Amino acid sequence: MDFGSKIVQLRKDKSLSRDDLAKAVGTSPAIIGRYERNEITPSVEVAAKIADALDVSLDYLVGASSFVVKDKKMLHRLELLEKIEDDDRETILKVVDNYLTSAQLQTTTKKLKQKN
Repeated sequence: MDFGSKIVQLRKDKSLSRDDLAKAVGTSPAIIGRYERNEITPSVEVAAKIADALDVSLDYLVGASSFVVKDKKMLHRLELLEKIEDDDRETILKVVDNYLTSAQLQTTTKKLKQKN
């Protein structure tokens, strides 16, 4: 998905009009429309404001990452995790991995029970 299409989709996901997004970014709805149609490309500063207004990372918006973190608390946790020592990080990730495996197993079990 290209830059403009991402803006359109994310804006609609958040139920924002072009006018709403334009106000949040500090530009006009017409300019937002031109970004959405890929007629012009915003500066890095404006792209960062758009990403912030749409609650996504700039990397996701410009296509440098296919993963979108829409939960700002989760993004904050990931940022904190990057700042701690490697040994502590590995311990935390092992615990998280165990919880994720357990949750996936429970979800699969529930789905199987519903089919029977």
